[in-house]
Amino acid sequence: MDSLITAAARALAAGDPLGALRFVALRDDAPALALRGVAMAQLGDFTRAKALLKSATRAFGPLELVARARCIVAEADVAFASRDLGWSEEALDAARATLEQRGDLVNAAHARHLAARRLLLVGRVDDAEHVLDGLDTGALPPSSRAMHELTIAGIAMRRLRAVEAHVALGAADRAARDAGIPALSAEVADAWHVLHVPAARLIAAGEERPLLLGDVEALFASPALVVDASRNVVRANGAVLSLARRPVLFALARALGEAWPGDVPRDVLIARAFGSQFNDESHRARLRVDIARLRGELRELADVRATRRGFALVPDVARDVVVLAPPVDDEHGALLAFLADGESWSTTSLALALGTSQRTVQRELESLASAGRVQAFGRGRARRWVTPSVPGFATALLLPTALRDQ
Repeated sequence: MDSLITAAARALAAGDPLGALRFVALRDDAPALALRGVAMAQLGDFTRAKALLKSATRAFGPLELVARARCIVAEADVAFASRDLGWSEEALDAARATLEQRGDLVNAAHARHLAARRLLLVGRVDDAEHVLDGLDTGALPPSSRAMHELTIAGIAMRRLRAVEAHVALGAADRAARDAGIPALSAEVADAWHVLHVPAARLIAAGEERPLLLGDVEALFASPALVVDASRNVVRANGAVLSLARRPVLFALARALGEAWPGDVPRDVLIARAFGSQFNDESHRARLRVDIARLRGELRELADVRATRRGFALVPDVARDVVVLAPPVDDEHGALLAFLADGESWSTTSLALALGTSQRTVQRELESLASAGRVQAFGRGRARRWVTPSVPGFATALLLPTALRDQ
């Protein structure tokens, strides 16, 4: 490796893309193409970065396995930064294995972090944690340690473990300061911010108040029965009952939880569960059936008793019943939570992250765009969607989580 390539690589490692380009901007050999691609990615020109990295991969010979693997990892890094979630997990895993076998542990660790962050973003929290299992960070440089701790903090936040997130972010902050890379320090600062803004709303006995992430963790450790509207589950004494696939039953549970210790009239339950402002005998019969189903689902946690005017929730052991609601109650909450990260998203990547169809995402975006809540730029496959962050709120509880992680 010649001195200019070495100097450019050192500049990129220090977060100085313009300094790196001074050394390799006019060169078209494979190492220079790769470094130019990384530099353009750091400058935010992801389209040019992708093209340069692909050219570098082709330019490296078939025997240059480590160089090609590094290019694949860099391409995945650019794809993640540009919220292109369709890149191949298998290709990244193969590149990581090659780097580990050839002794490039720093770039292999970066590949693990990228894979984990992508899995975390699409709600596969268990899989993200598994990717990091056994990773030894002792020999990694400060920038890699900071990224590792940021990923650990992200997993802890998605699991609503504020104490673990606090510890990981403290380690990330120290590593980022040791690395001396401003962009990395800014990312750590953004993560710290999540711990100090409302992450949810508590609705109890007709009153409502905001909760920080730490407050949510304490609530789950309390003896209260929690109707969790962020994940459509009911929690009590360590038991978790998922109603994510039973939206009508969860709507009934939430209405009963919000009214506790009082009851809810039948016409109100019909409106909340079935979306009907009018009711007749068929609606009342359907309500009786669904209340019986809800009673069966909750049998280990609470009872649903009939009253003169409706129904009431009666917990078995828990002293209180509360409803944990997202910081922003919005039918497009999950979609807006992804867009609120400040990055530009394609409809394909949003569909992958939400676990729904691209057409469904397109309809939601068109509805939000007509209301002026999101904006699009570009045309065709290059079209991307953005929105300002929701001011003053953490969006961790708005992001969907795979059902197996409940």
